Amino acid sequence: EKGVEVYEAERIKKLPPYLFAQIDRVIEEKRRQGVSLVNFGIGDPDLPTPDHIVERLREEATRPENHRYPSYQGMRAFREAASSWFRRRFGVEVNPEREVLALIGSKEGIAHLPWALLDPRDLALVPDPAYPVYRAATILAGGKPHPVPLREENDFLPDLGSIPEEVWRKAKLFFVNYPNNPTSATAHLDFYRELVDRCRYYDVLIASDMAYCELVYGGEPAPSILQVPGARERTLEFFSLSKTYNMTGWRIGFAVGGEDLVSALGKIKTNIDSGVFNAVQYAGIEALEGPQDCVKRNREVYMRRRDALQACFDRLGWQYIPCQATLYLWVKTPGGMTSADFTTELLKRAGVVTAPGAAYGEQGEGYVRFSLSLPDRELEEGIARLEREFGRR
Repeated sequence: EKGVEVYEAERIKKLPPYLFAQIDRVIEEKRRQGVSLVNFGIGDPDLPTPDHIVERLREEATRPENHRYPSYQGMRAFREAASSWFRRRFGVEVNPEREVLALIGSKEGIAHLPWALLDPRDLALVPDPAYPVYRAATILAGGKPHPVPLREENDFLPDLGSIPEEVWRKAKLFFVNYPNNPTSATAHLDFYRELVDRCRYYDVLIASDMAYCELVYGGEPAPSILQVPGARERTLEFFSLSKTYNMTGWRIGFAVGGEDLVSALGKIKTNIDSGVFNAVQYAGIEALEGPQDCVKRNREVYMRRRDALQACFDRLGWQYIPCQATLYLWVKTPGGMTSADFTTELLKRAGVVTAPGAAYGEQGEGYVRFSLSLPDRELEEGIARLEREFGRR
């Protein structure tokens, strides 16, 4: 019997293959072949969710009242906890009733935002290199992503003055992400002030992805763009509990910002999802309001791993961007190799999985990304393999 031929929508055909799904397929294929791999590819914390958060979930999951549909915008108690955390962390007041929205992980909110704000062919300014979801979500919503280069000579901040006037005038949304994935760069308030000023002048909205705001190593803590006067009414800022509290699989985060923007994203969500399981929201409250020593311990673990991996690269003579924040090291490919070729070489010779920089955008060519989210013993094994296979002879 002849099978059904499925015709994909044009928007699907425009999407590049999703990077992390590709990495998962490579890992699965190599494992089927019996190849032992060390996975530096994906930023998924290996450290367990803290016990007090797990225990709160266990308690709340037994309560029948939590088994029903949750609130679309998130429980009032969760939104209040997010608002209080934001005030303590950044000194900025946000109204939990109208300026906070619970998310099924920050990725979900970021992916749905273009559907709320962009009409077909509207322009979104997307950093390059960047987390692939900004570009993909813009395409799925019918918008047009316009790449904004992030270059080493500008500390991987967008050169706002180099964006052509006609692009600014057509743009409706500007994605920014600091601390930055994949480059590990950080931003300062002076940059955010300039961004807000230009976006106000050209009437551009801002989506600020702060998933790694608590993973900064030394120096000043990461600021919020909402600390800039006038930012709130045109900005949604996205926060994730995934990396801060080792809760990637729990799927919980929140957005804060202008009331109209929160409302617009909320309208999309009411038509697409049914909110976050209440027991997970209670666990999120425990994370935000409970002891924060787990966050400090996370940073200490990642700093130790970062130092070990950077020392390995120094011994190999590989160039890299010193890691200021996040879970990632942004490493230059040696000998003029492409990022795809170097990724393949690492996999074939050492059984080491990394993410090719070109998958994050055109400006990512010539780099690969190493993640720090693997157990110490695997990190040590990976370092040993790299030095055995690529060490100077």
